[in-house]
Amino acid sequence: MESSTQQNIIAHGTKIVGDIVSQGPFRIDGTVEGNIKTSGKVVVGKSGIIKGTLQGENVDFEGKFAGKLILTGTLSLKSTAHIEGEVQVNKLAVEPGATFNATCSMKGAVKALSTNETQRPTQNSQGAERTA
Repeated sequence: MESSTQQNIIAHGTKIVGDIVSQGPFRIDGTVEGNIKTSGKVVVGKSGIIKGTLQGENVDFEGKFAGKLILTGTLSLKSTAHIEGEVQVNKLAVEPGATFNATCSMKGAVKALSTNETQRPTQNSQGAERTA
């Protein structure tokens, strides 16, 4: 269990071809061609490149990604990020300047809609009183 708190680092200039499975967090400044599956947070630096499938919880991108991204948490794109492919995510945060050329489905949106629908009758009755 202690290894899950230690960060795995793929340094600039390193290229890994193959699949990676880990319980711990990652920092990627090199290149990964393959599939990554982790329950820890992934940070992709400006020089980081991933080509393949990434399954995880939360990811912060400054670098490049091409492939399929499946997240149960938040995808955070910094201004230098370049994303292409297919994205399934719960929450999405995009800074101005980021490139996001992907088909995106947000699983968390379904829950938000059902919550809003249950509140609509209350909001509608109050909304009628508020309109001038």
